[in-house]
Amino acid sequence: MSKLTLKEKVSYGLGDFGNGFMFDMGQIYLLKFYTDVFGIPAAVAGSIFLLTKIFDAFMDPIAGAFIDARKFDPNKGKFRGMMFGGSIILGILSVFVFLSPDFSPTGKMIFGYATYMAWGVGYSFTNVPYGALGASMTQDPVDRASLASWRQAGSLGALLITSVMVVPLIKQFSDPRIGWPVVVALTSVIGVTAFYFCFKNCKEVILGKTISSNEKFSVKAMAKSVFTNRPLLALILMTIFTISAYNIKSAMMIYYCQYNLGDISLMPYISFITIGCSCVGITFIPKLTKRFGKKNTALIGFGISAVADLINFLIPGDIVTFTILASIAFVGISIPNGVTWAFVSDSIDFGEWKTGERREGITYSFFNFSRKIAQSVSGFASGIGLSLVGYVPNAVQTAESLRGIKGLLLLYPAVTIFCAGIVIFFLYTLSDKRHGEIIAELKGKSA
Repeated sequence: MSKLTLKEKVSYGLGDFGNGFMFDMGQIYLLKFYTDVFGIPAAVAGSIFLLTKIFDAFMDPIAGAFIDARKFDPNKGKFRGMMFGGSIILGILSVFVFLSPDFSPTGKMIFGYATYMAWGVGYSFTNVPYGALGASMTQDPVDRASLASWRQAGSLGALLITSVMVVPLIKQFSDPRIGWPVVVALTSVIGVTAFYFCFKNCKEVILGKTISSNEKFSVKAMAKSVFTNRPLLALILMTIFTISAYNIKSAMMIYYCQYNLGDISLMPYISFITIGCSCVGITFIPKLTKRFGKKNTALIGFGISAVADLINFLIPGDIVTFTILASIAFVGISIPNGVTWAFVSDSIDFGEWKTGERREGITYSFFNFSRKIAQSVSGFASGIGLSLVGYVPNAVQTAESLRGIKGLLLLYPAVTIFCAGIVIFFLYTLSDKRHGEIIAELKGKSA
């Protein structure tokens, strides 16, 4: 197997760096924008996340089937050109999501649904080819772990920068209705630029046969690719738990800083420490996977994260203790979130071995389907949760509301991450040794 260069690894990581500059704006700030700037009630905002993400989830398999049917282009590849073109559209749509026209309450709700659904379609045709690209770059297990580490580094780097810079930038504008779209336009430009370097420097070398136009939207073919792939099914279930935990932590942090800690300006500093620690932690992913294997490495991360969040929920929340435990939890969850990308690439190889067809787009799109479902669950849980605990925007919160915000930030992730560990322990059976045997068999067939 040819080894990837450092330039290729960094460039692939830049893809998720660029992705984060558009995706994270929705996950961290959109609920806050809806409730406090655009004037949409928290429960309605939660329903927007729930329904639009479910719609987006069903768009992913369509995007995957379309991509699988594309022919390899020597200049743009099979995935790279689609990824970069999609990122430009996604950047434009990101700005529209943060516009706040002076509509009636019903008009605002319709505008929120329409813009966020359109954004989701753009995201599918950007993120699905990006994810499939990683599996086509190498089958070397060490390089795959390294790619997963660089991808997680890109994701965390974007999360770190957006968490730190957005609130101070918004405060520079007297009218947040102007500030939000301007700042999102800036992050979108950064995001598209990062995707360009990913497009330019990555190479597709592992190519299966092109799926015929008659097969590309075949429900039977899709079902065969997914439901005969046990590792993929385990990853889908695991991801519903992990991503819902990760996203609700991101969405609730701004509320916790403003109301529980009493100062929204603390968020950039806490985010810098917690996410910065995660950026350091994920550098150990290649060494951990080499020593313990991908599965055990993920389980270690799950355990660290769940225990740290549970302790943080149970003890009184002073800023120092909260930040230390939150940092430990973020390091913990970032490790399995990084290893997951190597898991997905391995499941693509497993699917090819099982069915005789290499369907990167379909496989990755169904994995992404689970991420969208998790995002819908966490967005809905955030909005409904705030409503149930009596949250009132821009007001002094009751003791019950403060406990509810803390529970959403810490207890919900602790429980769901524990469930993710149970899933991966019992249901994910594709060991690194078995994957190596599968790769050898595939190469023997193609020789």
